Amino acid sequence: MTALDTKAGEPISPAEPIDSAAPLDLVTPHVRRTRRRPRGLAFVLRALGPLVILAGWWTASATGVLTKDLLASPPDVLRQAVDLWRSGQLSQALTVSLARAGTGLLLGVTAGLVLGVAAGFSRVGDDLLDSAMQTLRALPFLSLVPLFMVWFGIGEAARIILIAVATTFPMYVSTSGAVRSADPKLVEAARAFGLGRLATVRRIVLPGALPAILSGLRLSTTLSVIALIAAEEINSTAGLGYLMAQAQDFSRTDILTVCILIYGLLGLAADVLIRALERVLMPWRNAVGGTR
Repeated sequence: MTALDTKAGEPISPAEPIDSAAPLDLVTPHVRRTRRRPRGLAFVLRALGPLVILAGWWTASATGVLTKDLLASPPDVLRQAVDLWRSGQLSQALTVSLARAGTGLLLGVTAGLVLGVAAGFSRVGDDLLDSAMQTLRALPFLSLVPLFMVWFGIGEAARIILIAVATTFPMYVSTSGAVRSADPKLVEAARAFGLGRLATVRRIVLPGALPAILSGLRLSTTLSVIALIAAEEINSTAGLGYLMAQAQDFSRTDILTVCILIYGLLGLAADVLIRALERVLMPWRNAVGGTR
């Protein structure tokens, strides 16, 4: 009796033997190689956005859309920046502001790193620190300005502490999260080989958490510039904030624009430095894909 196909109603032919000696049609794998972008192209692409903004600003000033009482033109801003630098006012103000931002950033990053390692590596540290740090992190640091003025007065201490507080929490969050995600097998192996807690943190945990720590450092450096602007509003008698306060009293939009651009350049310079530090400390990240 012949078996029938239920759909076509035709007999099903017996399976033909497979010739094991027949060659198989193999496809040669194609390896796609990523081309490395020229460094000049990357620089041009990064500079394209600011150049477009500058061109729009220049055009609006030249056509009268932006008047001098609203915003000074780029030539006026450049001329005023040169005059301030030659007179020594800009260099002196920049030195004072950099000292404030650098000192506060150093204190904040150190505190955030230590607290993040303590909370991420130890359950007791997590129980003691994390809830308090998360509560304080939710407070806008600008709301602390009046309180700091009462506690520390209107001197340099209040300004530096405000910057330190603002930069502590990004470093703490990045460090604690990265330390918690450390490979437990590596930590267990380190303890099996007799490494103590400090040696395990230094040789195993921190190198693995380095990408997140550097990301937290980038956020902290950006916040240090933002906090610097707020800190220099505390009855400052020197620095970029003092220049801005004087320019505001006389409606000098050219000086105001110079100070604002310097604040932006400080943030950009800090970001470039952290990127360079990433390339030095983590060269393997640049080699992946070969695109950077």
